[in-house]
Amino acid sequence: MIRVSTNMPVNDMQQSIRRQEERMYGLQGQIGAQTRLLSLRDDPIAASQAVRYDSYLARLNRFEDNVKYAQDHFNSTHDNLLSATNILHRMRELAVAGANGTYSPDDLKIMAVEVNELLKELVSISNALGADMKQLFSGDKVFTEPFRIVQGNVEGGTETMITRVEYRGAGATRQVEIGDNMFIDLDISGGEAFWAEKMMIFSSVDATDYRVQEQGAFFIDGVEIKVNIGDTLPAVVAKINDSGAPVKAYIDINTRGLVIEGTSAHLIRAEDKIGGAAVLRDLGIIDGNMVNNAPNWASSARVAGGSMFDMVIRLRDGLLRGDHDFIGSLGIAGMDLALNNVTLKLTDISSRKERADVAWQRINQQIPNVTRMLDRETGLDLPTTALELKKAEIAHQAILSTAGRLLPKSLLDFLR
Repeated sequence: MIRVSTNMPVNDMQQSIRRQEERMYGLQGQIGAQTRLLSLRDDPIAASQAVRYDSYLARLNRFEDNVKYAQDHFNSTHDNLLSATNILHRMRELAVAGANGTYSPDDLKIMAVEVNELLKELVSISNALGADMKQLFSGDKVFTEPFRIVQGNVEGGTETMITRVEYRGAGATRQVEIGDNMFIDLDISGGEAFWAEKMMIFSSVDATDYRVQEQGAFFIDGVEIKVNIGDTLPAVVAKINDSGAPVKAYIDINTRGLVIEGTSAHLIRAEDKIGGAAVLRDLGIIDGNMVNNAPNWASSARVAGGSMFDMVIRLRDGLLRGDHDFIGSLGIAGMDLALNNVTLKLTDISSRKERADVAWQRINQQIPNVTRMLDRETGLDLPTTALELKKAEIAHQAILSTAGRLLPKSLLDFLR
């Protein structure tokens, strides 16, 4: 037999009140949080889907920010390269004018002064900062000024002039993620954008009997090339050509030494991997690894292929000498090489910007779709929920009123 206690109605009523309050507070929480999922147990399947959608939406927002940063970076890079192009066009005009033989040596010196001033502006452009105060043309060394001016006396000049411009930036480029496992190169290094001629490095070391003595590797333009014990010069040449680095290698038929030639106008960067075989040093390409981010070419090696600044300095010096033939041949040819290269880089950066624009459109189509899917799983029907809350409040008041009438009197009631 079950014993019926006088406390049972009280306990049952309290439990009913708590259940009703829990429902009412849950509805209030949903309205406050603007979601119908306050915990996983509210709808486990919808909650699991919502977690996936929310994670994907967060990634899309991150990709959108990355694309915006890339677009701004590409715009700044494009504007600076376009300014460099305009300067080179003006220099070429001066070279053509100076080559026709109608100007006196004094006139040519006046042109040389203008070229020298334009050269300073060209260097300023190459060291330009982006909106984020990072170097545009330093590769991944964004806080390193890519180009350093060396000044000195120049024959025919009346003041100290630029005699050399050295590249101190990096070759590697940063990447930004614009989609799941989708990346876009962000930078064009100064060793690419402000170069003019294809570089060639000729070693004078006869490597006919060369053999790699220990396991190791070396880097050409950031590409790692591994070597094994016993590799000969032909094997090293084959590995360089198969590496994917923007160079080609061959053996000089006269010196029997290694020759490395760029496949495009850019500064070739070469160094041995620390620990292991010193292949490039043994073959007479470098004396040691890079110093201040610049290749340390072997003193016995012959290096050809200059930068845009070398071409301008060559033109300026020809104007100072009054050498019409030199200006009309090598002077104009140097400007053409520099213009061709910077035009290619302008095309490259424009293509990257176009891809970034397409990515931005794609992302901004996906974000509303994913937002709708997330809202489908977690979204709250506010009018319906508010109505349910009002019904719950009325029911709660009714329960309290009923409890006050039905529950037995207590001692406190008699004391009042």
